[in-house]
Amino acid sequence: GSVGFFFASAVFWLLVGTVLVLVASLKMHSPEVLANWDFLTFGRIRPAHLNTTIYGWASMAGVGVLLWLQARLSRVRLPLGGLLVAGCALWNVAVAGGTVEILAGRGTSVEWLEFPYFWSFVFAAVFGVVMVASLMMFSARRVPHVYVSQWYLFGSVLWFPFLYLMANTLIHPGGVGGVMQAVTNWWFAHNVLGLWLTPVGLAAVYYLLPKLLGVPIHSYHLSILGFWTLALFYNWAGTHHLVGGPVPAWLVTVGIVGSVMMFIPVGTVALNHHMTMRGHFHRLLDSPTLRFTVFGAMSYTVVSVQGSMTALRTVNEVGHFTHYTVAHAHLGVYAFFTMIMFGAIYYAAPRLFNREWAMPQLISVHFWASAVGVALYWLGLTVGGWRQGLLMNDPDVPFLDVVAFTVPYLWSRTGAGVLLTVGHVTFAVLVVMMVVGPLPRRASATKGRAAVAGEGVTA
Repeated sequence: GSVGFFFASAVFWLLVGTVLVLVASLKMHSPEVLANWDFLTFGRIRPAHLNTTIYGWASMAGVGVLLWLQARLSRVRLPLGGLLVAGCALWNVAVAGGTVEILAGRGTSVEWLEFPYFWSFVFAAVFGVVMVASLMMFSARRVPHVYVSQWYLFGSVLWFPFLYLMANTLIHPGGVGGVMQAVTNWWFAHNVLGLWLTPVGLAAVYYLLPKLLGVPIHSYHLSILGFWTLALFYNWAGTHHLVGGPVPAWLVTVGIVGSVMMFIPVGTVALNHHMTMRGHFHRLLDSPTLRFTVFGAMSYTVVSVQGSMTALRTVNEVGHFTHYTVAHAHLGVYAFFTMIMFGAIYYAAPRLFNREWAMPQLISVHFWASAVGVALYWLGLTVGGWRQGLLMNDPDVPFLDVVAFTVPYLWSRTGAGVLLTVGHVTFAVLVVMMVVGPLPRRASATKGRAAVAGEGVTA
């Protein structure tokens, strides 16, 4: 139904975003590629990639996982099915329309909010339906206990709609301008990851680890500490991107303090996940969902620690305005969130469609192509970006020499993009076969590779 529609739509936009980013990556080191079409210039293709990835793939996968988890944890049927299907269709129209506007040169040029203003009302309306459906399931839950995952889901559906509407309302109609527009923009952009994608990703981890391992989460109290400290500190962190900018020093300092304080929720979550996994790491060999989930959970720790360190002025003055920052952003949205969404869909789809994955060996191809691809992407741009920053801070090095220095690292980015494309196409093939192909029913697939791919019938 509606959850499957969100999943299928997310995969479609993942493929669209992959094509766009490959073109953008090629242009970084070979600007003559596709240089004769205005709509394929880097200044349009890059924001089109960003928005199809965030609002197409990531948000639609996140909504699907959110709704599925809330229904499972509340043990109720998904309400508002017709409205959610219609909302998903409208969401697709909005992403397509906004992307066409960007490619036509009518984007807003406000990072993470490049879609023209009127599309924001469509997203807000659909998310309003998602919020109501989630809260209806929570209020009608058939279990008295509130699971850890539900705390995070509850936060995500309450935080993001107001965050999104406020940022759009302040920036686009001219509510704020100049310096304050930049402050609002970074407050929003940083919190898309921290208060929307992160809660959904962590909710999936807290659900999947106990299900796959057959053990309870290590500590409920640690998980609640992690949730409330995330809520308290993350929303302050965005202004650390404005270190050295023409903004009040106290505002930047607040952002730095909020970023450093994130060590508390990150350390808490990492400890809780590790203690839950202790003694069960051998399961990574036979559980595809667990591989994606653990890779994403470990990446959450790495990207959060890197983010807190990057907020420090001494680090920021080197890494800012370099490919180092680009690598860091992809470590969060891809290595953390996207890998967890892959794992969640691999777990949820067999239960949605009551059938097993075809060709489960392709799931390993997907995992290794994605894991190695994002590792190569992050490593190449992190090393190259840091060295780029050091050279940019040396007044004796001409800027064009710095640009030429980065070219080999940009080729590594394209190579990583090819690997990621292999993983995405493999994933899309599996999803299409799941939705329309003649596959074995789950009830009969209790043994062998097929059962392993869908984690059998243990949950």
